[in-house]
Amino acid sequence: CSRPQKVCLCPFLPVHPLKVSTCLYIIQHPAEESRVLRTVPLLAACLPPEKCKILVGRRFNEDRYPELATVCRNPNTLILYPGAEATDLEEVAVMSSSPSVMIIIDGTWSQAKDIFYKNALFRLPKQVQLKPSISSQYVIRTQPTNTCLSTLECAAVALSILEKNKSIQETILHPLQALCSFQLQHGAQIHHSKEHLLKNGLYDKPMPKNKRKLRRMELLVNNVKI
Repeated sequence: CSRPQKVCLCPFLPVHPLKVSTCLYIIQHPAEESRVLRTVPLLAACLPPEKCKILVGRRFNEDRYPELATVCRNPNTLILYPGAEATDLEEVAVMSSSPSVMIIIDGTWSQAKDIFYKNALFRLPKQVQLKPSISSQYVIRTQPTNTCLSTLECAAVALSILEKNKSIQETILHPLQALCSFQLQHGAQIHHSKEHLLKNGLYDKPMPKNKRKLRRMELLVNNVKI
Protein backbone atom coordinates (compact mmCIF):
# COMPACT_ATOMS: atom_id res chain seq x y z
CA CYS A 1 0.00 0.00 0.00
CA SER A 2 3.12 2.25 0.19
CA ARG A 3 1.98 3.78 3.50
CA PRO A 4 4.02 4.13 6.73
CA GLN A 5 4.12 0.98 8.88
CA LYS A 6 2.05 2.68 11.59
CA VAL A 7 -0.90 3.10 9.23
CA CYS A 8 -0.16 0.25 6.80
CA LEU A 9 -3.23 -1.05 4.99
CA CYS A 10 -1.65 -4.24 3.62
CA PRO A 11 -3.30 -6.48 6.27
CA PHE A 12 -6.68 -5.28 5.02
CA LEU A 13 -6.00 -6.07 1.36
CA PRO A 14 -6.84 -9.50 -0.10
CA VAL A 15 -3.94 -11.98 0.17
CA HIS A 16 -4.27 -12.69 -3.55
CA PRO A 17 -5.80 -10.42 -6.22
CA LEU A 18 -9.49 -11.07 -6.71
CA LYS A 19 -10.37 -13.33 -9.62
CA VAL A 20 -12.74 -11.35 -11.83
CA SER A 21 -13.68 -11.57 -15.49
CA THR A 22 -14.54 -7.86 -15.73
CA CYS A 23 -11.77 -5.46 -16.75
CA LEU A 24 -11.84 -1.92 -15.34
CA TYR A 25 -10.46 1.12 -17.12
CA ILE A 26 -10.06 3.96 -14.62
CA ILE A 27 -9.93 7.33 -16.39
CA GLN A 28 -8.22 9.50 -13.79
CA HIS A 29 -8.18 13.29 -13.81
CA PRO A 30 -4.58 14.51 -13.30
CA ALA A 31 -5.56 16.35 -10.09
CA GLU A 32 -6.38 13.01 -8.43
CA GLU A 33 -2.79 11.79 -8.77
CA SER A 34 -1.56 14.24 -6.14
CA ARG A 35 -4.28 13.55 -3.56
CA VAL A 36 -2.87 11.78 -0.50
CA LEU A 37 -6.11 9.93 0.37
CA ARG A 38 -7.17 8.81 -3.09
CA THR A 39 -8.88 5.44 -3.36
CA VAL A 40 -7.79 4.15 -6.77
CA PRO A 41 -4.44 2.72 -5.52
CA LEU A 42 -6.39 0.61 -3.01
CA LEU A 43 -8.68 -0.60 -5.78
CA ALA A 44 -5.70 -1.52 -7.98
CA ALA A 45 -4.13 -3.42 -5.07
CA CYS A 46 -7.25 -5.63 -4.84
CA LEU A 47 -7.30 -6.63 -8.52
CA PRO A 48 -4.91 -8.28 -11.00
CA PRO A 49 -2.96 -5.64 -13.01
CA GLU A 50 -4.56 -6.76 -16.26
CA LYS A 51 -8.03 -6.20 -14.77
CA CYS A 52 -7.48 -2.65 -13.52
CA LYS A 53 -5.90 -0.24 -16.01
CA ILE A 54 -5.44 3.40 -15.04
CA LEU A 55 -5.18 6.14 -17.67
CA VAL A 56 -4.42 9.67 -16.47
CA GLY A 57 -5.48 12.71 -18.47
CA ARG A 58 -8.22 15.11 -19.49
CA ARG A 59 -8.48 14.49 -23.23
CA PHE A 60 -8.51 11.11 -24.92
CA ASN A 61 -8.58 10.64 -28.69
CA GLU A 62 -8.17 7.66 -30.98
CA ASP A 63 -4.73 8.69 -32.27
CA ARG A 64 -3.12 8.85 -28.84
CA TYR A 65 -5.15 6.05 -27.22
CA PRO A 66 -5.85 3.40 -29.89
CA GLU A 67 -6.36 0.64 -27.30
CA LEU A 68 -8.91 2.73 -25.42
CA ALA A 69 -10.69 3.56 -28.67
CA THR A 70 -10.98 -0.16 -29.45
CA VAL A 71 -12.33 -0.78 -25.96
CA CYS A 72 -14.92 1.99 -26.32
CA ARG A 73 -16.18 0.47 -29.58
CA ASN A 74 -16.55 -2.99 -28.05
CA PRO A 75 -20.28 -3.79 -27.62
CA ASN A 76 -19.54 -5.35 -24.21
CA THR A 77 -18.01 -2.14 -22.83
CA LEU A 78 -19.94 -0.11 -20.27
CA ILE A 79 -19.25 3.35 -18.88
CA LEU A 80 -20.38 4.15 -15.36
CA TYR A 81 -21.77 7.68 -15.49
CA PRO A 82 -25.20 8.63 -14.08
CA GLY A 83 -27.73 10.56 -16.10
CA ALA A 84 -31.03 10.46 -17.98
CA GLU A 85 -29.50 8.25 -20.69
CA ALA A 86 -28.03 5.73 -18.24
CA THR A 87 -29.48 2.25 -17.68
CA ASP A 88 -29.47 0.62 -14.25
CA LEU A 89 -26.43 -1.66 -14.08
CA GLU A 90 -28.37 -4.48 -12.45
CA GLU A 91 -30.69 -4.64 -15.48
CA VAL A 92 -27.73 -4.80 -17.84
CA ALA A 93 -26.05 -7.53 -15.78
CA VAL A 94 -29.18 -9.71 -15.91
CA MET A 95 -29.35 -9.49 -19.71
CA SER A 96 -25.66 -10.12 -20.39
CA SER A 97 -23.53 -13.14 -19.56
CA SER A 98 -20.42 -12.03 -21.48
CA PRO A 99 -17.35 -10.73 -19.61
CA SER A 100 -17.58 -6.96 -19.58
CA VAL A 101 -15.25 -4.02 -19.71
CA MET A 102 -16.23 -1.07 -17.53
CA ILE A 103 -14.94 2.49 -17.72
CA ILE A 104 -15.06 4.60 -14.54
CA ILE A 105 -14.04 8.27 -14.41
CA ASP A 106 -12.03 9.21 -11.32
CA GLY A 107 -12.24 12.84 -10.21
CA THR A 108 -14.56 15.38 -8.62
CA TRP A 109 -18.03 15.61 -10.14
CA SER A 110 -17.08 18.69 -12.15
CA GLN A 111 -13.88 17.01 -13.38
CA ALA A 112 -15.73 13.83 -14.31
CA LYS A 113 -18.38 15.82 -16.17
CA ASP A 114 -15.70 17.67 -18.12
CA ILE A 115 -13.98 14.42 -19.11
CA PHE A 116 -17.23 12.68 -20.07
CA TYR A 117 -18.66 15.43 -22.25
CA LYS A 118 -15.43 16.59 -23.90
CA ASN A 119 -14.29 13.16 -25.06
CA ALA A 120 -16.43 11.67 -27.83
CA LEU A 121 -14.99 8.19 -27.19
CA PHE A 122 -16.80 7.99 -23.86
CA ARG A 123 -20.19 8.33 -25.47
CA LEU A 124 -19.69 5.15 -27.51
CA PRO A 125 -20.06 2.56 -24.70
CA LYS A 126 -23.39 1.80 -23.07
CA GLN A 127 -23.97 4.28 -20.23
CA VAL A 128 -24.95 2.71 -16.90
CA GLN A 129 -25.53 3.87 -13.34
CA LEU A 130 -25.90 2.41 -9.85
CA LYS A 131 -29.01 2.56 -7.72
CA PRO A 132 -28.51 5.02 -4.83
CA SER A 133 -28.93 2.24 -2.27
CA ILE A 134 -25.86 2.71 -0.07
CA SER A 135 -24.21 5.69 1.61
CA SER A 136 -20.52 6.38 1.13
CA GLN A 137 -18.15 4.99 3.74
CA TYR A 138 -15.45 7.40 2.53
CA VAL A 139 -16.28 9.71 5.42
CA ILE A 140 -12.98 11.62 5.41
CA ARG A 141 -13.82 13.42 2.16
CA THR A 142 -16.84 15.61 1.46
CA GLN A 143 -19.28 14.26 -1.15
CA PRO A 144 -21.84 16.43 -3.01
CA THR A 145 -24.84 14.33 -1.94
CA ASN A 146 -25.65 11.57 0.53
CA THR A 147 -25.65 8.93 -2.22
CA CYS A 148 -22.40 9.90 -3.98
CA LEU A 149 -19.69 7.23 -3.82
CA SER A 150 -15.92 7.25 -4.20
CA THR A 151 -14.34 5.61 -7.23
CA LEU A 152 -13.37 2.57 -5.17
CA GLU A 153 -16.91 2.19 -3.84
CA CYS A 154 -18.40 2.50 -7.32
CA ALA A 155 -16.04 -0.16 -8.59
CA ALA A 156 -16.77 -2.45 -5.64
CA VAL A 157 -20.54 -2.26 -6.13
CA ALA A 158 -20.30 -2.54 -9.93
CA LEU A 159 -17.98 -5.57 -9.82
CA SER A 160 -20.19 -7.36 -7.29
CA ILE A 161 -23.13 -6.88 -9.66
CA LEU A 162 -21.31 -7.86 -12.86
CA GLU A 163 -19.56 -10.83 -11.26
CA LYS A 164 -22.70 -11.80 -9.33
CA ASN A 165 -20.64 -12.07 -6.16
CA LYS A 166 -21.50 -9.90 -3.15
CA SER A 167 -18.27 -10.80 -1.33
CA ILE A 168 -16.28 -8.79 -3.91
CA GLN A 169 -17.85 -5.59 -2.63
CA GLU A 170 -17.00 -6.45 0.98
CA THR A 171 -13.39 -7.34 0.11
CA ILE A 172 -12.72 -4.14 -1.83
CA LEU A 173 -14.36 -1.92 0.81
CA HIS A 174 -12.29 -3.45 3.63
CA PRO A 175 -9.13 -1.36 3.04
CA LEU A 176 -11.23 1.80 2.58
CA GLN A 177 -12.88 1.24 5.96
CA ALA A 178 -9.44 0.75 7.51
CA LEU A 179 -8.11 3.91 5.83
CA CYS A 180 -10.94 6.01 7.22
CA SER A 181 -10.55 4.45 10.66
CA PHE A 182 -6.81 5.24 10.74
CA GLN A 183 -7.38 8.83 9.63
CA LEU A 184 -10.11 9.42 12.22
CA GLN A 185 -7.84 8.01 14.94
CA HIS A 186 -5.15 10.49 13.89
CA GLY A 187 -7.27 13.63 14.03
CA ALA A 188 -9.33 13.61 10.84
CA GLN A 189 -12.97 14.68 11.13
CA ILE A 190 -16.03 13.00 9.65
CA HIS A 191 -17.11 14.89 6.54
CA HIS A 192 -20.84 15.08 5.93
CA SER A 193 -22.05 15.59 2.38
CA LYS A 194 -22.69 19.08 1.08
CA GLU A 195 -26.35 18.09 0.79
CA HIS A 196 -26.46 17.19 4.51
CA LEU A 197 -24.72 20.41 5.54
CA LEU A 198 -27.04 22.61 3.48
CA LYS A 199 -30.23 20.91 4.67
CA ASN A 200 -29.21 21.16 8.31
CA GLY A 201 -27.93 24.74 8.20
CA LEU A 202 -24.35 23.62 8.86
CA TYR A 203 -22.75 24.85 5.64
CA ASP A 204 -20.25 27.46 6.86
CA LYS A 205 -18.72 28.59 3.56
CA PRO A 206 -19.88 31.68 1.63
CA MET A 207 -22.63 30.88 -0.86
CA PRO A 208 -21.41 31.10 -4.46
CA LYS A 209 -22.08 34.27 -6.46
CA ASN A 210 -22.21 32.32 -9.70
CA LYS A 211 -25.92 31.80 -10.52
CA ARG A 212 -25.37 28.31 -11.96
CA LYS A 213 -23.52 27.12 -8.84
CA LEU A 214 -26.09 28.77 -6.58
CA ARG A 215 -28.88 26.97 -8.46
CA ARG A 216 -27.10 23.64 -7.89
CA MET A 217 -27.00 24.42 -4.18
CA GLU A 218 -30.74 25.10 -4.17
CA LEU A 219 -31.40 21.79 -5.93
CA LEU A 220 -29.39 19.92 -3.28
CA VAL A 221 -31.41 21.54 -0.50
CA ASN A 222 -34.69 20.66 -2.22
CA ASN A 223 -33.56 17.07 -2.86
CA VAL A 224 -33.76 17.44 -6.63
CA LYS A 225 -31.56 15.03 -8.61
CA ILE A 226 -28.78 16.90 -10.39
